[in-house]
Amino acid sequence: MHDRTDDQPPLDRTDVALRYLCAVVPMLFYGVILAWLVLREPGRLLPAAADVAMGVAGLVLMRGRRHRPLPVALATALLTVFSTTAAGPAQVAYVSLCTHRRPRQIVLAAAVSWLCLAAQAAWYGIGQATVVSVTTGTVLLGGLTVFGLYLRGRRDLAASQREAALAAEREQLHRIEQAKLAERAKIAQEMHDVLAHRVSLLSMLAGGLAYRTDLGPEETRRIALAIQENAHQSLNELRAVLGALRRADTVEAPQPTLSRVGDLFDEVRAAGQHVEVDDGVRDADLLPAPTARHAYRIVQEALTNARKHAPGSPVTARLHGRPGRGLHIRVSNPVSPGTSAGPGSRLGLVGLAERARMAGGTISHAVRDGRFVLDVRLPWEV
Repeated sequence: MHDRTDDQPPLDRTDVALRYLCAVVPMLFYGVILAWLVLREPGRLLPAAADVAMGVAGLVLMRGRRHRPLPVALATALLTVFSTTAAGPAQVAYVSLCTHRRPRQIVLAAAVSWLCLAAQAAWYGIGQATVVSVTTGTVLLGGLTVFGLYLRGRRDLAASQREAALAAEREQLHRIEQAKLAERAKIAQEMHDVLAHRVSLLSMLAGGLAYRTDLGPEETRRIALAIQENAHQSLNELRAVLGALRRADTVEAPQPTLSRVGDLFDEVRAAGQHVEVDDGVRDADLLPAPTARHAYRIVQEALTNARKHAPGSPVTARLHGRPGRGLHIRVSNPVSPGTSAGPGSRLGLVGLAERARMAGGTISHAVRDGRFVLDVRLPWEV
């Protein structure tokens, strides 16, 4: 059984049973008194039966107390004029009405209940017992009013707490989802940097085999081995990144740092890219690990962009920095007029800007004196 109204929460079976128990207990009390009176005076049997019948009718009316609280409260209150056993259902119906917090209805039901109480007390004449009964009933009616309003306050508090908990849960789920999206974007950036570097090297090496006719067997074999090695490394790095994506955790590998940038220059030179390096970084091992990783990827992506947009052009890379003075990376190459940017144009620069931002640095790029110049400055705390 789930009785409810639009502004009331549903009740489970225990709640419903408790309310009927609160109505039945007074009925049993008055029923015992009626039975005792009938035993003493058998002529009271018919009035007692009518009293109990009206009490049962009050129990039946209680079923509608949450859908039609005012009519049920008034009807059960009127029954108490002729029935003592109807007091229990009337009290439960009145408390239910008070939980709706409708002042006009509460005042009306309280007034009718008090008049019915006074009428019942005065049924056999007005005396001291009548005054005591009315006074006791008035106090009880006030207590029921306060109790009903208290119940509604507890329900409102519980509802607000549930809503706050749901809002906090939704916010937590939103944060988790945002964290997942951010991590996937990070992995996607890592994948772009790794694969763009490897694929551009493969393209350069394959282009040498396709268009150069002056290569001897040894040079051809050396380029083929370089293509094989780069393809193998591409697969390994792709497996590492995709493995991290499947695990939904951070990227553990590959994560080279700036201290390995020399290996990167050797690798691209072996593939045929002309790179002039001016490495003035002091104590590269002291560079914070996150900044060192970002710096390596920035240099890698800058070399990749140069291969894509200015193939065959010499590249100049200058790296300078030390603790407390910051890290400065400048990569430049001649601008090749008429060269197509190819697919993914400017995505590399977007990725570079994001890496610089994540490291807390700045980035700028421009064409100066016929050269494309990329300037990146990253913080390096002491």
